[in-house]
Amino acid sequence: MSELIVVGDRVLIRPDSGEQQTESGLVLPASVAERDRIGSGRIEQVGPGHLIPNPDYSDSEPWAEPKKIGRYLPLEANVGDLAFYQRKEAIEFTYKQTKFFIVPHHAILALIRPDHEDVISELLDSNRP
Repeated sequence: MSELIVVGDRVLIRPDSGEQQTESGLVLPASVAERDRIGSGRIEQVGPGHLIPNPDYSDSEPWAEPKKIGRYLPLEANVGDLAFYQRKEAIEFTYKQTKFFIVPHHAILALIRPDHEDVISELLDSNRP
Protein backbone atom coordinates (compact mmCIF):
# COMPACT_ATOMS: atom_id res chain seq x y z
CA MET A 1 0.00 0.00 0.00
CA SER A 2 2.96 2.30 -0.55
CA GLU A 3 1.19 4.37 -3.24
CA LEU A 4 -1.48 5.64 -0.85
CA ILE A 5 -0.29 8.38 1.53
CA VAL A 6 -2.37 9.56 4.47
CA VAL A 7 -1.93 13.27 5.21
CA GLY A 8 -2.33 15.38 8.33
CA ASP A 9 -3.94 14.06 11.48
CA ARG A 10 -5.86 11.25 9.80
CA VAL A 11 -5.61 7.47 9.87
CA LEU A 12 -6.49 4.83 7.29
CA ILE A 13 -8.63 2.04 8.75
CA ARG A 14 -9.58 -1.30 7.22
CA PRO A 15 -12.99 -2.01 8.78
CA ASP A 16 -13.85 -5.31 10.42
CA SER A 17 -15.86 -7.79 8.36
CA GLY A 18 -19.08 -6.22 9.56
CA GLU A 19 -20.87 -9.33 10.75
CA GLN A 20 -21.51 -9.49 14.47
CA GLN A 21 -22.69 -12.30 16.68
CA THR A 22 -25.10 -11.81 19.58
CA GLU A 23 -24.63 -13.49 22.96
CA SER A 24 -27.21 -16.11 21.98
CA GLY A 25 -25.26 -16.98 18.81
CA LEU A 26 -27.39 -15.13 16.25
CA VAL A 27 -25.24 -13.70 13.43
CA LEU A 28 -26.18 -10.16 12.43
CA PRO A 29 -25.40 -9.14 8.82
CA ALA A 30 -23.11 -6.21 8.00
CA SER A 31 -26.10 -3.99 7.09
CA VAL A 32 -27.36 -4.18 10.69
CA ALA A 33 -23.89 -3.60 12.14
CA GLU A 34 -23.44 -0.46 9.99
CA ARG A 35 -26.31 1.23 11.85
CA ASP A 36 -24.17 1.41 14.98
CA ARG A 37 -22.67 4.79 15.77
CA ILE A 38 -19.28 3.24 16.52
CA GLY A 39 -17.18 1.29 14.04
CA SER A 40 -14.01 -0.71 14.48
CA GLY A 41 -11.11 -1.84 12.34
CA ARG A 42 -7.34 -2.20 12.00
CA ILE A 43 -5.22 0.86 11.36
CA GLU A 44 -3.33 0.40 8.08
CA GLN A 45 -1.60 3.80 7.83
CA VAL A 46 -1.14 6.87 9.99
CA GLY A 47 -0.65 10.44 8.81
CA PRO A 48 2.35 12.50 9.98
CA GLY A 49 0.33 14.18 12.75
CA HIS A 50 -0.73 17.66 13.81
CA LEU A 51 1.17 20.50 12.12
CA ILE A 52 2.60 22.90 14.71
CA PRO A 53 4.99 25.87 14.42
CA ASN A 54 8.68 25.06 14.73
CA PRO A 55 10.13 27.10 17.62
CA ASP A 56 13.62 26.69 16.12
CA TYR A 57 12.62 28.48 12.89
CA SER A 58 14.05 31.94 12.36
CA ASP A 59 14.23 33.96 9.16
CA SER A 60 16.39 36.65 10.81
CA GLU A 61 19.59 34.62 10.29
CA PRO A 62 20.03 34.27 6.51
CA TRP A 63 23.51 32.73 6.88
CA ALA A 64 22.26 29.89 9.06
CA GLU A 65 21.17 26.55 7.68
CA PRO A 66 17.47 26.82 6.72
CA LYS A 67 14.98 25.13 9.03
CA LYS A 68 11.42 24.13 8.30
CA ILE A 69 8.68 26.52 9.38
CA GLY A 70 6.49 23.76 10.79
CA ARG A 71 6.88 20.34 12.29
CA TYR A 72 4.51 17.51 13.14
CA LEU A 73 3.29 16.34 16.52
CA PRO A 74 2.87 12.55 16.07
CA LEU A 75 -0.47 10.82 16.59
CA GLU A 76 -1.20 8.34 19.36
CA ALA A 77 -2.49 5.71 16.93
CA ASN A 78 -0.04 3.21 15.41
CA VAL A 79 -0.23 0.86 12.44
CA GLY A 80 -1.73 -2.45 13.57
CA ASP A 81 -3.83 -1.01 16.40
CA LEU A 82 -7.51 -1.94 16.61
CA ALA A 83 -9.43 1.34 16.57
CA PHE A 84 -12.96 2.17 17.68
CA TYR A 85 -14.16 5.31 15.88
CA GLN A 86 -17.25 7.45 15.28
CA ARG A 87 -18.81 6.36 11.99
CA LYS A 88 -20.28 9.80 11.27
CA GLU A 89 -16.74 11.25 11.08
CA ALA A 90 -15.36 8.51 8.80
CA ILE A 91 -15.07 8.86 5.03
CA GLU A 92 -15.56 5.57 3.19
CA PHE A 93 -13.79 4.77 -0.07
CA THR A 94 -12.55 1.79 -2.06
CA TYR A 95 -8.91 1.38 -3.10
CA LYS A 96 -7.76 -1.63 -5.14
CA GLN A 97 -11.10 -3.41 -4.50
CA THR A 98 -10.72 -3.02 -0.72
CA LYS A 99 -12.99 -0.90 1.48
CA PHE A 100 -11.26 1.61 3.76
CA PHE A 101 -12.16 4.53 5.99
CA ILE A 102 -10.20 7.75 6.42
CA VAL A 103 -10.83 8.86 10.00
CA PRO A 104 -9.62 12.07 11.67
CA HIS A 105 -7.64 11.37 14.81
CA HIS A 106 -10.15 13.24 16.99
CA ALA A 107 -12.87 10.73 15.96
CA ILE A 108 -10.97 7.75 17.39
CA LEU A 109 -12.52 6.80 20.72
CA ALA A 110 -10.25 3.96 21.85
CA LEU A 111 -7.31 1.86 20.69
CA ILE A 112 -6.33 -1.72 21.44
CA ARG A 113 -2.62 -2.20 20.89
CA PRO A 114 -1.46 -5.82 20.51
CA ASP A 115 1.30 -7.04 22.82
CA HIS A 116 4.42 -8.63 21.36
CA GLU A 117 3.29 -12.01 22.69
CA ASP A 118 -0.03 -11.66 20.85
CA VAL A 119 1.73 -10.96 17.56
CA ILE A 120 4.15 -13.87 17.99
CA SER A 121 1.38 -16.36 18.86
CA GLU A 122 -0.71 -15.12 15.91
CA LEU A 123 2.23 -15.69 13.55
CA LEU A 124 2.88 -19.14 14.97
CA ASP A 125 -0.80 -20.09 14.65
CA SER A 126 -0.94 -18.94 11.01
CA ASN A 127 2.10 -21.07 10.09
CA ARG A 128 0.68 -24.30 11.52
CA PRO A 129 -0.84 -26.77 9.03
